[in-house]
Amino acid sequence: MRVVEVTAYGGPEVLRMARRPEPEAGAIPGRVRVRLKAAGVNQADLRIRAGYYADAVGTLKPPFVLGTDFAGRLLDPVPGMAAGTRVAGTIPWYTLLTGEGTYAEVVSVDPEWIAPIPEGVDFADAASVPLASATAQQGLDRLALPAGATLLVTGGSVVVGRFVIQHAHAAGLRVVAVAHEGDESELENLGADHAVPRGTPVEVLARVAEVVPERVDGIFDGALVGAALFPALKDDGVFVAIAPDRVPAAERNIRVEAVRAQPDAARLKETLEKVAAGELVTRVADMMPLEEVAEAHRRAEAGHRPGRIVLLI
Repeated sequence: MRVVEVTAYGGPEVLRMARRPEPEAGAIPGRVRVRLKAAGVNQADLRIRAGYYADAVGTLKPPFVLGTDFAGRLLDPVPGMAAGTRVAGTIPWYTLLTGEGTYAEVVSVDPEWIAPIPEGVDFADAASVPLASATAQQGLDRLALPAGATLLVTGGSVVVGRFVIQHAHAAGLRVVAVAHEGDESELENLGADHAVPRGTPVEVLARVAEVVPERVDGIFDGALVGAALFPALKDDGVFVAIAPDRVPAAERNIRVEAVRAQPDAARLKETLEKVAAGELVTRVADMMPLEEVAEAHRRAEAGHRPGRIVLLI
């Protein structure tokens, strides 16, 4: 089967098409195979490829295959889902550290990582959902803010930020989102009480202070800004980071948490059903064939069009 390998740590040019044997049915007890139609390109993929996590992945060395989010068709039946069922899911790449990801034609997965794709949701949209929604939901779990509390969300225009806004609004939080210019009205429609344009940390702090002069109760740092945001946060507030290398040191009794999302099939099923019903909204920025993965990484790093880039397989 075709895969994309990281041949060495570095820029997008280190990504190469390669051939590997397809997983065999029953080769790993309890696992089932999925033939992929789409795979998401996540920020974690970019940071792993660049070598930012080289020390954290232990003995795993290139060549390896990146990728966590996927959508495709089951090759092997599981209880409640026949072979051929359209499914989406997340491989916990960073937890397993086997170097076997979703930039591939066939993957071997635990049934607890997948959920059926409802009618009306295509493979590309489905592949944009699993990790982003899980990160948003599990990050909000870590924040543990009560209804009525104020949450600042950086990276509000990207898929994770959009899910944070929507889930936080549904939980009764007051949301201030940092948006790409031009996205302010859209994010307010998704549930943000205020949307301010992004900029330097100093500019963002000034814009947030205009709408929340009393400071916020929590921060979900989807844009990896870090400790520069602390002046916007109350004493005893809570800060959630989504990258292990961007976790700031605590101060003023601020509780700092890191979230590395784990698969949750039940929550994913519910989320996909809400996407199908129009109750939750995702965003696909671009769709590109697997062979153009290097260009997909370049576009993701440039960040000109917020949303998930999806590889079509």
